[in-house]
Amino acid sequence: FRTALLAVPPSDRDVWCDRVLGLDGIPDDGPELPRGGVPYLPCPVDALLRVVEHAGVAAPDVFVDVGAGIGRATALVHLLTGARAIGLEIQPGLVTAAHELFERMELTTTCTMVEGDAPELGDAIVAGTVFFLYCPFGGARLGRMLDALEAVARRRTIRVACVDLPLPACPWLTPTSRADDLTVYRSNATR
Repeated sequence: FRTALLAVPPSDRDVWCDRVLGLDGIPDDGPELPRGGVPYLPCPVDALLRVVEHAGVAAPDVFVDVGAGIGRATALVHLLTGARAIGLEIQPGLVTAAHELFERMELTTTCTMVEGDAPELGDAIVAGTVFFLYCPFGGARLGRMLDALEAVARRRTIRVACVDLPLPACPWLTPTSRADDLTVYRSNATR
């Protein structure tokens, strides 16, 4: 998959990926999108390639996509790296679309979608090693998500990759890489 993707000119990669994944357009957000939540917009493929490179996502990792929408980034990162992938999404219609994508691509044993408010899904994130945030939300909800991630980081080192999302200062996170719209952090809170 990676070889085929990289053979596609960068300007055509999003369309190519959507064709390969059988995705047709961006679905409408439902009434479940909470106030302060960001409407679904897929992350560009080239940004995901930078995430994989700069965060060092590899097969032994568990990649957690916070605000996963229809599971596009979740599936792509798994296909690029072999890492197990978990998507977190609050909108039931988008969760259903993600389940359909994973079934269609025969990824149900390696890609999982969990429905709910990401900061409240502690059980779903406890296995994560790399957490991906592409502008899923801000404000108090982002603060609660960072608190949940800090709890995971106290158990083991994690990486947090943010595209188009500046994080507030967190003493337990250290920026390790910056590239265009991407910042990757490594936790330093383990006991």
